[in-house]
Amino acid sequence: MTQHPLFMDLLKSLYWFDNALQSGLKKSGFEAVTRAQSLILLNIMVGERRSARLASNLGVSRQAMSQMLAEMEKRGLINFKADQEDKRAQVVLFSEESRDIRNAALRILARLERELESRIGTRNVTALRKALAMDWGPSVIDR
Repeated sequence: MTQHPLFMDLLKSLYWFDNALQSGLKKSGFEAVTRAQSLILLNIMVGERRSARLASNLGVSRQAMSQMLAEMEKRGLINFKADQEDKRAQVVLFSEESRDIRNAALRILARLERELESRIGTRNVTALRKALAMDWGPSVIDR
């Protein structure tokens, strides 16, 4: 029996977390965010601040990213600040207004991790976290 690519499992896992996160936010009284917005917020959370890098990470054009960020700014999720390293550019930051939804999201994600531990075992979650946190090296280019 041939195994399917690991990437499919990673994608399915992303959907599991994001669907549950969106549901939890809705139950907590927050307006839903799109999957793309969710991924943008996660990128900001791990330190990505430049619009061009956000676009690259999500595989969208800079124009599409600008539109998504403008919508998110309008909703009060993010704001922009002058980039100290490049005065021509701006960096994307969480807005003060987004504190409640960010805290709710962190609580929901912690609850989801506990649920995952109850389903697949603490040892498996620990191993998964360890494997995903490892330095995988630079992206491999098809040779």
